[in-house]
Parts: sequence; C-alpha cells; structure tokens
Amino acid sequence: MSRLQIPATITDAPAASQPFLEAVNKKLGVVPNLFRLMANSPAALEGYLGLAAALTKGSLPAQTGERIALAVAEINGCDYCMSAHSYLGKNVAKLDDAEIFANRNGGSNEPTAAPAVQFAAKVAHTRGRVSDQDLRVVKEAGYTDAQIVEIVVHVALSVLTNYANVVANTEIDFPVVRTHQGLKNGTPTLLDT
Repeated sequence: MSRLQIPATITDAPAASQPFLEAVNKKLGVVPNLFRLMANSPAALEGYLGLAAALTKGSLPAQTGERIALAVAEINGCDYCMSAHSYLGKNVAKLDDAEIFANRNGGSNEPTAAPAVQFAAKVAHTRGRVSDQDLRVVKEAGYTDAQIVEIVVHVALSVLTNYANVVANTEIDFPVVRTHQGLKNGTPTLLDT
C-alpha cells in the first residue's frame, strides 16, 4: 500500500494537476500511478512532464533513454520503475529480454548504446563524480558534449521517479518486475552476471 496519497481518479487530484493528467490519459489511454502520485504537487507533475517531454526532443534515441532508466532503476532498487521500464522497454522500445538484462547490469548488447548506458550507470553510482577516464571513454565512443549532458539528465529524471516511488511505495500498476539490488559493504551493487 502506498505511503503517500495516490488520487484514485483524475478529478480526485488537485485542480491544477487535472489538465496534465487528462493529457497523460489522452496519450497513454491510462494514467499510471506515478503520474497520479506526482499530481499531489501540480508543480512537481508539470516539472516532471516538462523534463520528460524535453528529453524526447534530444539527440539520444528513445531506446537509449529506456536502457538508462532500466540501469538506474536497478541501481536505486526501484521496483515501480523497473516494472514500468521493463514493460516500456519490451513493448515500446522493442528491447529483447537479453538487452533488458544487460541494461539492468549497467550495459548494453548494442555496441553504440553500451558506452551511454555504462556512463549513465557510473553517473548514478558516483552521484555524478565520474572520472576523467569515464568521460574520455564515452567521448571516444562518439558521444558529443550535448549527448553526455542528455545522458546525465536521463539519469536525473530516473533518480527523480525512483526516489518518489520508493518514498511513496507506489503500488505497481505494470506487470511486476523486481530489482535484484543487493548490498555489499553498504554499497548498492549491480546484478550478478
């Protein structure tokens, strides 16, 4: 059960959030619990939707965004986001099971996407304190400074939703996929391969 209020319907949400939820409903045909959770704060919902929409105009492919979301959800142990992005990765981004598994481990079987996902995982693990070598590797793989900034913002967007859903214990309204995050010496670890 959620630890924060999840408006049951669009009309149960604050009035200022309702137009945003109507737009989500029109686009998706449903309003997932994440959006209804965010609707508690119209400003938070608007900010989240605005940032997510802006990233769709970036130069990174949508599949790379899904790959990053899977990696970060695993790192942060967010079952809601893991469930949502496993579903979206498979059904919208058309990622196969092997790719989703690789993404959850902070990598990719797609050679051009692998450096982006690996860098995103390092950003998440180090809270942005990546090394010069980490930057050099992603740049040598052909990623521009603009794309590197987009990778970081994809990580930040994932952290935002991961933390909101973990704090709220948001009820999962996608096919459930659990993270396998473990703790070794108090540090989150990736899946064992």
